[in-house]
Amino acid sequence: MTDLKQNVDISKLPRISVAPMMDWTTKDYRFFARLFNPHIILYTEMVTTGAILFGDAKRHLNFNQEEHPIVLQLGGSNPQDLATCSKMAQDWGYNEINLNVGCPSDRVQNNKIGACLMAEPDLVSECIAEMQHAVDIPVTVKHRIGIDDMQSYEEMLHFVDTVAKTGCKNFIVHARIALLQGLSPKENREVPPLRYEDVYRLKQDRPHLLIELNGGVKTVAETLKHLEHVDGVMIGREAYHHPYLLAELGQLWNLDMPNRFEIMQQMLPYIARRMEEGAPLSVITRHILGLFQNLPGARKWRQALSGGNAKTFADVENAIANIQAAMQRTEDYIQQHQVN
Repeated sequence: MTDLKQNVDISKLPRISVAPMMDWTTKDYRFFARLFNPHIILYTEMVTTGAILFGDAKRHLNFNQEEHPIVLQLGGSNPQDLATCSKMAQDWGYNEINLNVGCPSDRVQNNKIGACLMAEPDLVSECIAEMQHAVDIPVTVKHRIGIDDMQSYEEMLHFVDTVAKTGCKNFIVHARIALLQGLSPKENREVPPLRYEDVYRLKQDRPHLLIELNGGVKTVAETLKHLEHVDGVMIGREAYHHPYLLAELGQLWNLDMPNRFEIMQQMLPYIARRMEEGAPLSVITRHILGLFQNLPGARKWRQALSGGNAKTFADVENAIANIQAAMQRTEDYIQQHQVN
């Protein structure tokens, strides 16, 4: 076990976070994301209690020290197992623990994990109570605004009130219902309409709770608008495909905007270290494809680093040099025509 504990009080920071995303928010992505902004709250992928208790706990729990503040998201419905894993997470150095009550996939439903738990608020309360009893760090809940036949605001409020009786104060609310029958996980992120007003209303009706909004947020302007109504904003796929958004959000802390090439210079030693550990280069480079999105040379950057095209460390260095040259050519062209 690693000694990575840092005294980071997340409650004193603006609550802007990157959502837990399976196969995406790996420790390689999280190290990369941290380079854009020191204050964004990072989440692991959802990790089931079974994977920790009966699998390779070190592989599932390890993270880079630079990732703080970081939250472990757990999937499970057995209160004792969740408590045990929460204690392990605290000992490992995580800043918070989050219970997944929002994932709509069949795989987690069959194991009574994720959004299906919204139908059992008493069980969720028992889980949260046991988790809180086991640790000193905050325990939070991420959930939907509803599921299947439980779609009304009043039913969501009942769920929140039931869980809040445990002393849980922080709820991250995905502003879509989840249809557990008939829609795929991808469709459940896109088809049900966003109902931001339900999340706003929840904060208005329960001002003593810390309410964060998740779902469909893509820009700084949208983030600022939501922060007029709620305590925090969680950003999902946009933070992955357009990671420089995390740097743009630095204005909330009056941070200077980092240079993309400076970010890559910080990333290169990490890539070298991970390769020395035996990690395939493509496993790392897949997370940095969006760094130059919408800039000259972005397509060739993606082509150079995706699909295993980059075989060696030198290939990554060449990709950096090529896009730097492409951007310089564009800048020279613009300056030349402005003069003319």
